[in-house]
Amino acid sequence: MDCRFKNEEGWFRYRAAAIIIEDGCVLMANNELAPYYYSVGGGVHLHETAEEAVKREVLEETGCTYEIDHLAFIHENFFKDDTVAAGVPCHEVAFYYLMKPRGTQKLNSNSFTQDVRENMCWLPIENLNKYKVYPTFFQDRLNSIPDYPESIITLEYEK
Repeated sequence: MDCRFKNEEGWFRYRAAAIIIEDGCVLMANNELAPYYYSVGGGVHLHETAEEAVKREVLEETGCTYEIDHLAFIHENFFKDDTVAAGVPCHEVAFYYLMKPRGTQKLNSNSFTQDVRENMCWLPIENLNKYKVYPTFFQDRLNSIPDYPESIITLEYEK
């Protein structure tokens, strides 16, 4: 069971996500329901560490095993998304882990989300501003990933 809850004020989720970079490209996902690209990752299960969750999610979504390099970002995100939650306010806390490169962009993906197929896409980091990408801080921060975790807060709506 994912660590999440809903009530009349909105919903909250605890997420672990991966930053996978090969040959100047970052691996992102998309699907036919979402008009944007999003990071590989997903909800942390109850009694699961964020590190365990990111490894599990990466394997589920890419079909490949990646090892963690280090925790790069802790992102507290306040947003509304018609695709995920019908426009209700969302509060998400996500840990973004830089994964160790495997030396290849070859994947074995067969991932589904909300009963639709997910597509894994390698996007050039230098051109991320040409795509609708979430989290938005990827456009600025992937060129200089910190050695120690950096905290980022994104406010897409008034609390």
